[in-house]
Amino acid sequence: MASKWWRWQQKSAPYLFISPFFILFSVFLFYPFLYSFYLSLVEWNGGKTKTYVGLDNFSRVLHDEVFWLSIGNGLIIMVMYVPLLLLLATLVAVLLNSNGVKGKGFFRMSLFTPNIMAVVAVAFVFSIMLNGDNGLINVILKQLGLIDASILWLDSPFWARVSVAAMVFYRWLGYNMILILAGLQNIPKDIYESAYVDGATPFQVLIRITLPLLKKILVFCVILSTLGSFGLFTEPLVLTKGGPLNSTTTPVLLIYQESFTNLNFGYASAIAIMFFFLMMIFTFIQMRVTRDND
Repeated sequence: MASKWWRWQQKSAPYLFISPFFILFSVFLFYPFLYSFYLSLVEWNGGKTKTYVGLDNFSRVLHDEVFWLSIGNGLIIMVMYVPLLLLLATLVAVLLNSNGVKGKGFFRMSLFTPNIMAVVAVAFVFSIMLNGDNGLINVILKQLGLIDASILWLDSPFWARVSVAAMVFYRWLGYNMILILAGLQNIPKDIYESAYVDGATPFQVLIRITLPLLKKILVFCVILSTLGSFGLFTEPLVLTKGGPLNSTTTPVLLIYQESFTNLNFGYASAIAIMFFFLMMIFTFIQMRVTRDND
């Protein structure tokens, strides 16, 4: 009997050690997802009564211009900052990985600091700098003679998107730089030495060796940046409140507005489910396009 109990303990011990992950996953992810799917099938304003409506909420989402506008806003903001972000993050990481740069620790810390700062504080500073009347950015541009009239950074649909993209760029440049720098440090030095011995220039080394070997980490950064662009919440909420004319309303901000402003919890859940599957499809396409053929 004791031997059977001992064998059972040995077999069950691994499952006991990994059980906290599955418990936390079930409580904080799997159950909320199932409950959100249930709410997407009902009409509920937070009261005691839930009215079953079937797929009506999903049909409403498909015909909701604001929802598709929020998807388009995420795409536009992504195009505005992601290519430049990855380009500069890669160049800065390459410079900070070279032997000729002094004070690497200081520069790494300086570039990464915006990522750990409070988003609300950063958004507040940006809102002051981008003020259409006497903001610092307009004052500098006027002093340089680049503009005659003030730019309405937060009150024009195009410039509001530019402002949100600029703030996201500022916050996440250092984060992506650190990821790419970690990838650079995993490339064997022997490869670079052999290339320079064969007469390769630094530019050729960058294009033909560094970037191909960084492909996986760059794809990872692209996917993270893409999901982050569509999932923006605090930045547009604090900076522009989703305006003007819903030009900076993102899917996550729309879910928040429908849930806690309009109290349409069923419809907000349907938006969340649709957004989840759209992001899955978009990520799958990105991974297929950028996959290795080796």
